[in-house]
Amino acid sequence: MTLRATLTTALCCLAVFCIVTPLALAEPPANPFEIKTPPEAQATTNFDAAAATNAYLAEIPADAKARSDAYFEGGYWMILWDFLYGVVVALLLLNLRWSASMRNLAERVTRFKPLQSIVYWLQYLILTTILFFPITVYENYSREHKYGLATQTFGPWFGDFLKDFLVNAVLGAILIMVLFGIVRRLPRTWWIWGSVATIIFLSFVSLIAPVYLVPIFNKVKRLDNPKITQPILSMARANGIPVHDVYEMDASKQTTRMSANVSGFASTMRITLNDNLLRRGSPAEIQSVMGHEMGHYVLNHVYKGMMFFLIIAVTAFAYLRWSLDCSLQRWGEKWQIRGIEDRAVVPLVILLASIFFFVLTPVLNTFIRTQEYEADMYGLNASRQPDGFAEAAIHLGEYRKMSPGPVEEWLFYDHPSGRNRINAAMRWKAENLQLFTAPSVNREEKPAPVRDDKNPAAVSK
Repeated sequence: MTLRATLTTALCCLAVFCIVTPLALAEPPANPFEIKTPPEAQATTNFDAAAATNAYLAEIPADAKARSDAYFEGGYWMILWDFLYGVVVALLLLNLRWSASMRNLAERVTRFKPLQSIVYWLQYLILTTILFFPITVYENYSREHKYGLATQTFGPWFGDFLKDFLVNAVLGAILIMVLFGIVRRLPRTWWIWGSVATIIFLSFVSLIAPVYLVPIFNKVKRLDNPKITQPILSMARANGIPVHDVYEMDASKQTTRMSANVSGFASTMRITLNDNLLRRGSPAEIQSVMGHEMGHYVLNHVYKGMMFFLIIAVTAFAYLRWSLDCSLQRWGEKWQIRGIEDRAVVPLVILLASIFFFVLTPVLNTFIRTQEYEADMYGLNASRQPDGFAEAAIHLGEYRKMSPGPVEEWLFYDHPSGRNRINAAMRWKAENLQLFTAPSVNREEKPAPVRDDKNPAAVSK
């Protein structure tokens, strides 16, 4: 890889950026709309879940629905373009022997093999970041502004982009150093231990993220509003979640999206709400969202997810072992790759892994979507706020298509669709109408529930 080639690539990327950005910012941002509980969703003796669902969906203005549908359906194409773009970049690095050149430079810099892995990784990351810059700017900046989902100007966005680059540089260097060390020491079983090491590494990142990584991009502070925190902490205590504070994150400086999470492990565990949810969400909506997030914790979705992705990782590494052997036997000499232990193999690994996970997308989405549905039902039982949950689904519908077809949802959705989530909330409400028709019950200050494991659609009274 010559300096001239790198500079040419960078200039081409910047040229594309200058063309794409003004075009992508042509449309005005979306305007938030007020969500009201429709008459059909009121708790009456003739309450009908299907009618209430349709009434909530009718609250969405036609232009807002068209905008969110266009955004989400465009995301289907972005999955394909991201995949194809990645394939082209990987083949470029292999066929032009840039990867082999980066390996040679790393070997000239040092004889210490772990350090060679780090030097190679930094070169690889810099080059691929440059090559991916046009599509990254379009997808994460221009397109988000086009649909009114971003709040950053280019300068702050680029600052976060550089921070993300540095985080990837550090974490990626650790992972690639460990994986190539495993390949050198365990040439026959590297694919087994490599998958285990990858899952352990990802778990470690999840552990440190709330305390050490999130603050790199956002300010996180303790939320001091007792009207918000007391119901959340009461719900947490009732459901066995060992937290004592609620935190607020200033996500509005980057996006209009609403979110919350229960993240971390042990001493790093915390409940965090972004300020968009606090500003735009009703108390009932906030409680329903937090009930959902607590469901992930209580139902052990993190640990179940680790086990599932360990199986996926072992399968992926077994596939990599076979496909790498076949590919290197046929093209290794052309690409100047000496073997699996050669760092120049990284673009090929990324290419083959991309193919594997692209094909597996519906399977991964189905697993995640199932966990999200379980958390939805748990959250309804924990918060007893079905109308707040419907409001949250509509707010999420600002960037998610609300009513996809069944095949469309199976292929592309890693969460239940907005229609299905509202319908689930209204079905829950129909089964628990007495909670909302009894005059002595205050909807905003209900006692924490006890879950009935035999009937997840109902709670004990």
